[in-house]
Amino acid sequence: MGKLIEEGRIKAAFDSGVFVLKLCGDVRLTLCATLDIQAQQLAQTPGLCAVMIDLREASNVDSTALGFLAKVAMAVRGRLERPPTIIVDNPDVRQMLDVMGFARFFTLLSAPLSHGPADDAAEELPEVAADESGLRERILEAHRILMRINEHNREQFQPLVEMLEAQHSSPRC
Repeated sequence: MGKLIEEGRIKAAFDSGVFVLKLCGDVRLTLCATLDIQAQQLAQTPGLCAVMIDLREASNVDSTALGFLAKVAMAVRGRLERPPTIIVDNPDVRQMLDVMGFARFFTLLSAPLSHGPADDAAEELPEVAADESGLRERILEAHRILMRINEHNREQFQPLVEMLEAQHSSPRC
């Protein structure tokens, strides 16, 4: 292996109305286009009755990726009987979800990793490439979503959002 940090991967499975999104390794903004597309598709998925996000194999989830997880929850809000579930094992990742206010939109469960039936059905999603401006747009969107969740996030991400908005409005050579 040799690599200490496992690169982030996203797997997905849809079975009997349950959509499972599994994030593995170090999930960063490079995967946000993939997450964004999943959020948009979920909003239009017929027969959807539950959404489960499995973070047990995620060693790190950056704020941009978290913003798109929040977008997934908002995309299915009002369409499901229960809020989406996040299963998490890593205490650092769990603490981050708590601080970011994810309990408002998700049911947070702590569970050790066990091989479940969804593991076999889950297919790895191809990484959707985004150009620089597309990436900046998505980073901006993710952090705006996070800022709406709670005051802590608003204070945390305000400087970044203002910087990105300033970059966005200034003409490039």
